[in-house]
Amino acid sequence: MKKYEAFYIVKPDITDSEVQKIADRYKGVVEQNGGTVESAGKWDKRKLAYEINGFKEGTYILMLFEAKSEVPAELNRLLGISDDVIRHRIYLREA
Repeated sequence: MKKYEAFYIVKPDITDSEVQKIADRYKGVVEQNGGTVESAGKWDKRKLAYEINGFKEGTYILMLFEAKSEVPAELNRLLGISDDVIRHRIYLREA
């Protein structure tokens, strides 16, 4: 199992409780596929460096997890088709 970092930005008009539900949903994806989540938390609503899909700010979420290589691929697919996520990246962390 390798260590990963998933970083994604959700729309700014989503409430804090909905943001938590979104974070829990993706945390559940990792755990259901045999991975473990070290931490998953909301940062803040911040101004974006440039406009993305008409949004000038967004809520940042960072999730650190450990999983097999298939899990980030599935997580990437789900984040990519989500209407709530405006940008995402998954990185392999060095040990």
